[in-house]
Amino acid sequence: MKAVFIPKASEIVVTEIEKPVVKAGEILVKLEYVGFCGSDLSTFSGRNPMVKMPVIPGHEVGAVIEEIGEGVPEGFYKGMHVTLNPYTNCGKCPSCLNGRVNACQFNETLGVQRNGVMCEYAAMPWSKVIPADGLSTKECALIEPMSVGFHAVSRGQVSDNEFVMVIGCGMIGVGAIVRAALRGATVIVVDIDDDKLKLAKKLGAKFTINSKKKNVHDELMEYTNGCGPDVVIEAVGSPATYVMAIEEVAFTGRVVCIGYAKSEVSFQTKYFVQKELDIRGSRNAMPADFRAVINYLKQGNCPTEKLITHIVKPEETLNTMLDWMVNPGKVFRILVEF
Repeated sequence: MKAVFIPKASEIVVTEIEKPVVKAGEILVKLEYVGFCGSDLSTFSGRNPMVKMPVIPGHEVGAVIEEIGEGVPEGFYKGMHVTLNPYTNCGKCPSCLNGRVNACQFNETLGVQRNGVMCEYAAMPWSKVIPADGLSTKECALIEPMSVGFHAVSRGQVSDNEFVMVIGCGMIGVGAIVRAALRGATVIVVDIDDDKLKLAKKLGAKFTINSKKKNVHDELMEYTNGCGPDVVIEAVGSPATYVMAIEEVAFTGRVVCIGYAKSEVSFQTKYFVQKELDIRGSRNAMPADFRAVINYLKQGNCPTEKLITHIVKPEETLNTMLDWMVNPGKVFRILVEF
């Protein structure tokens, strides 16, 4: 079967691998759409410290059940539209023992620490196959990245009487915007792209700030009655946005960090103490986050067509990645169609 393969940085090829044979307790899925995410771009450009190369990328999935192995419980059927939970959990580390399996110490995400599913078929343990009937397989491929943003809002314990600033309007930031708005928070979005900020308004943001054109601090003071946002969700992963989050969050506020900064970040640590901040990491997503995204998408209010920037064939992935590297800010999601 056909698969997309990254042998080393700056190279991507289409290769042939064996079609998997479904085993007991597994489900064979036929991949229809698999998303490229920011970590895949980092892998291709040689800047992903988490990846084990060479690798088949892909963990954002829209698929159809092809075959069901022995011992799989009822509730699955051939032809069902599904997505995949791409994370592993050991069950023994502190995270797993505390019930936070999304942050397993020994997690291996598809397409990062192990081969992903940017291919025609994949056999997965039934527990990692998530039913999403009622959604198209294109929509299914958006579930995982949005669930990461949903999880960050849960980590921030966002409520309906709070101001929430989301820094970054990528797909994960989009998930955070939607979830915070669904919880009734007043959402303020910061980005450097006006088109993305317009979309943020459609997704539930009350205010938007282009940080290249406006003074972020002054705008925040106006929108939050001089107090600053109660919660800041950092969804970019740059030193400048990490510092912005700490400086702009309100006293006794909460900062939730999703993005990986590629270099060291220097902080004025006095703010940690003076503001008595809660600074929280947010990693991956929980099953409940996947379900919440599915429920949201089923309502039909999400402009999913605006979140899919390109749909390409496997043979077009090299040129697609090269173009993405030149202009990363204009891409929400690129789907590879099988």
